[in-house]
Amino acid sequence: MLLTLGYVGVCAASPWKSCRHCEGLGFTLTYTRRGKPKRGKHCKKCDGHGIRIRAGRHLYNLWIRTYRRGRAADAAAAKASVSRGKAPAA
Repeated sequence: MLLTLGYVGVCAASPWKSCRHCEGLGFTLTYTRRGKPKRGKHCKKCDGHGIRIRAGRHLYNLWIRTYRRGRAADAAAAKASVSRGKAPAA
């Protein structure tokens, strides 16, 4: 329980984290024959930004988006029933 609440707090305070694939650089590192690092390919996981959204924050965003769409649909249905002269259902 404490671990879950701690993760919720982390997701609320810092929804973004460094990309694990490119280590926050936005591209992968490649090395020359002499061992000198150079810029590699564009990171597909983070689209070159170097940051990714946390899994918990992503789930929260999906949940809140679904909730708001449902509330908007309820409000639209209530508004339509009032405009037709019917009383809203309780």
